[in-house]
Amino acid sequence: MAHRFTLRVALAMAAASAATAASANAPVALDSAVFVERLQGDNIRSLEPANRLTRGDRVVTIVSWRRLGGSSGGGFTLVNPLPRAIAYQASARDSEEVSVDGGHSWGRIGTLRFGTRLATPEDVTHVRWRVLASHAAAGSGQIVYSGIVR
Repeated sequence: MAHRFTLRVALAMAAASAATAASANAPVALDSAVFVERLQGDNIRSLEPANRLTRGDRVVTIVSWRRLGGSSGGGFTLVNPLPRAIAYQASARDSEEVSVDGGHSWGRIGTLRFGTRLATPEDVTHVRWRVLASHAAAGSGQIVYSGIVR
C-alpha cells in the first residue's frame, strides 16, 4: 500500500524545510516552496504544488531569499534542515555543504562519515549554501534542491 501525505503534511514539510540565514550585515528574508516533480508522456517533466505525495515521489524545494534594506552587506549562509520524510538527492548548485549529524559538522557527500561508513545522500539532515557577496549584491536569488519521499 502506498503511503500518502495530505496537504497538511505537505505544508508541514514546507514549514520544516524553511531555511535560516546567517548574515553579519543586512537581514535576509526567506521563503520556501515545495513541489513534486511529475513525469508525463514523452519524458516531459512538470512541477506541481506538493498537495499530495507518495513514497518515491521526487520533491523539489525552492528557497527564495531577498536582502532587506538594500543590496549592501556581505555574503551570507543559508541553512536548510530536511524533513525526515525526505531523502536528500542533489542541489542545483554544486557549492552546497551537507550535515549528517543534525548540523553539527559539515562537508561534502563522499567526504563525510556516518558511523563507520561513508555518508550517502539519504543520510543528510541539513544542507547549507554560502551566498557570496557578489551574488548577494543582486538583492535576491533562489536555491533549489531535490529529494525523494521515503
